[in-house]
Amino acid sequence: MITKAKLQGYIQDFPDEISIDELIDRLVFIDKLENRIRESNSNETIEEIELKTEMEKWFE
Repeated sequence: MITKAKLQGYIQDFPDEISIDELIDRLVFIDKLENRIRESNSNETIEEIELKTEMEKWFE
């Protein structure tokens, strides 16, 4: 979840004209970014070696 104030900060950086599709893409990106930041701050991440091990399983 993102606060209105934080979202307004992001919107200030948007171009003056933007299509609805691009707006939605940017909002989805912001949501994903905010979620990853929250996970990182909460130590809900995995180490790089764990990630590599998991990714290797995907390609077996």
